[in-house]
Amino acid sequence: MAKKVVQQKREVSVSRKDVGLKVAGSLFGLIALIHLIRLFVRFDARIAGWHVPLWASSAFLVAAGALSLWFFLLARD
Repeated sequence: MAKKVVQQKREVSVSRKDVGLKVAGSLFGLIALIHLIRLFVRFDARIAGWHVPLWASSAFLVAAGALSLWFFLLARD
């Protein structure tokens, strides 16, 4: 007699919240990458005529990187 092997399909449910958290995490990751590139290339940034110092980019890099990581961890749960 031959045995039948029946595999059940595993349903993967992706909620809108998870998608939103992953999109937000990706955007903050991109922003962190831009700040990291600015630190290495040292290009000048101005906002409404105000020169943005490099130390501000390092602070924004940490903040955007932390938010990106946090959003991805929230989406994983």
